[in-house]
Amino acid sequence: MEKVIISAAITGGMTVPGQSAAIPVTPDEIVESAVGAHEAGATIVHLHVREPETGKPSSDIGLFREVVSGIKERCDVIVQPTTGGGKGMSLEERAAVLPELEPEMATFNTGSFNFGLFPIAERGNPGDRFEEWETDYLEGTRDYIFRNTFADMEKVCAMFREAGAKPELEAYDVGHLYNIKYLVDRGLLDLPVHVQFVLGVMGANAATIDQFMHMRRTATDLFGDDLTWSAAGVGYPAEYHLAAMCLMLGGHVRVGLEDNLRLSRAKRAETNAELVEKAVALAAMFDREPATPAEARETFGLKGRSAVAF
Repeated sequence: MEKVIISAAITGGMTVPGQSAAIPVTPDEIVESAVGAHEAGATIVHLHVREPETGKPSSDIGLFREVVSGIKERCDVIVQPTTGGGKGMSLEERAAVLPELEPEMATFNTGSFNFGLFPIAERGNPGDRFEEWETDYLEGTRDYIFRNTFADMEKVCAMFREAGAKPELEAYDVGHLYNIKYLVDRGLLDLPVHVQFVLGVMGANAATIDQFMHMRRTATDLFGDDLTWSAAGVGYPAEYHLAAMCLMLGGHVRVGLEDNLRLSRAKRAETNAELVEKAVALAAMFDREPATPAEARETFGLKGRSAVAF
């Protein structure tokens, strides 16, 4: 399609606030940042929540409800909560957004993998101001496996169907694409699928052009015309290298402070809106403009904002 669906990943479940003062923490900050990202051109806002007092990643459904309701009241953007959560959360905790909120769309990590963030604590970049819990959290990922076994994924598929939500299928490595194919072949996922290639996480596939093309080619071979796709590059300049490839090849784009903290090599981003604005400017160079939420809802076959439980 000519128009591009831009997702903004507002605040992550693995990053820590000490990495950047720009990372929104409280529900009000997350809502403001999401609305700003939408005004800048984002069609979808991807959401985690944090403990307001500490900034720790949280699965608290009350915080999620406060955030998603606040965004819905202020704009028409597609609200996309995570089912990936953060380190230490159980499947039931991180997937509770499905039965509780019945969103139009949510993310679905399609396999298990190592997820290492400990080099962030080791590097100690200028501007980093880590609390003790943040250092412990980052260092603790030396021994962290994000778990989604086949049994886990089968449960999550059933929860998506019950909630009437469209899964955005997060593939961190090429094997995850074959996991998706298994779930489709078992009748647990419906076609067409929407796949997000998430590249650059330590422990999963690298954010290189060759690996991106390998992932895209494999997904196309597996799903043919029953596929829409996007890519998220973790870190700078990966975020915008992959965005350019998506724009050239007819895919969609994800940016945001969850994935990347820099606007350029020399400048840290101060808002999610800045990162979205750069994606919009890049899209214009390829004669592609941002899709509206209504156009994205039609593309993905979403149930509409009136059918959610918030």
